Formats: sequence, C-alpha cells, structure tokens
Amino acid sequence: MNVKEQTIIHLTGNRMKTTDQEIYIVGKIDEPLILILENVLSYIECDALVDLAKNRMERAKIGKSHVVSDIRTSSSMFFDEGENELIQRIETRGSELLNIPVSHAEPLQILHYKSGEQYQPHYDYFTSGNVVNNRICSLVMYLNDVDEGGETYFPSLHFSVTPKKGSAVYFEYFYNDYHLNELTLHGGNPVAVGGKWVATQWMRRQSHRQI
Repeated sequence: MNVKEQTIIHLTGNRMKTTDQEIYIVGKIDEPLILILENVLSYIECDALVDLAKNRMERAKIGKSHVVSDIRTSSSMFFDEGENELIQRIETRGSELLNIPVSHAEPLQILHYKSGEQYQPHYDYFTSGNVVNNRICSLVMYLNDVDEGGETYFPSLHFSVTPKKGSAVYFEYFYNDYHLNELTLHGGNPVAVGGKWVATQWMRRQSHRQI
C-alpha cells in the first residue's frame, strides 16, 4: 500500500490565516501538493512591489551559476532581506503561510515578463551536485492581471495557473518519492498581450539567512 507523503503546510478547510491576512484556497492537487491561493497580497502591496522593483530590473539568470540563457527571457531583481517594512511584512506572511521560519527564506525576487517573454520548463530545486541545503517549496505571487498568456504551467500534470493580481500558486518538492518532485517541472508561458509581474519566495530545507 502506498503511504501518503508528508507535506509542509498543514491544511484545515479552505482558508489559511496569517497574522495579517486571510487567504483562500481555490484550487488544489494533493501530490505533489499544489495550491492556488487568493488574497495572498493586497492590490496596494502588488503595486508597491512593482514600483519598488521596476528601476532595478536586469536580465534574469538561471541556476546556481547565474548565467543568462534563452531558457529564461524575463528580467528580475532581488530585494535585500527585510529591506523595508513592506518586504518584512510579506516575508513574515509567507513564513506563516508556509509554516517555515523566515531564516529559511531566500530573498524575495521580482520577475517581469514583457510580451513574448517566457521561462521554459524547469525545476526550482537544484538538480546538479550534492546540494546540502536545497530548496523545498515555492510561492509564486502574481502582481498584475495578464490579458493573454503568461500562465504558470506544469507539463507533466497537464495543469496551468492563470495570473491574477494578488493571487499565488504554491508547490513543494521535498518528497522521498523523487517522482513526485519531478512532477513539479513547470514553466511560464509566453506573455501574449501586455506584461506579467511576479514575486517569488523560495524556501530552503535548512536555515539560509545569517540571522
């Protein structure tokens, strides 16, 4: 008999509460756990993140080697850890939502996709070498509505998530069954009309910050 894998988030019902926000689960896959969440960020917070990031964007890079690749054609930037009150609030909310200490969080990343830009299918966890402190889950938060295209899609699951301002998709990949981890292969479809802004929070297995 197959034993159900443990998960990071402890779910009870269709709502999740943090200190300052009530978040709604509007879609779910059990294994690997994927959640579509609404009301993760307010519209004001979404706009503020874009305003703070837009003059700091650079061509996005991939992997531990941080190289430019046609696999990923967007631009990106990272906020400093706890850079200001807004970033601290969002980091704390993410930590409470994911049930993982803030010390395990990578810096919050902002991504911008212009029309035609995309991110081809990839894993968020590191697959090369012996990574002691690997990533274990991702929270992808959408900062604007996209008129056409730009979906986050999971090709192995034939499943996609349409960007909606203030909403997010969460997925985890720390399972003993590596097949479940591989099912989190995902990409960002090309934006067809307009642009897409995203904030991404990755969490590590062990403490990652010097705090």
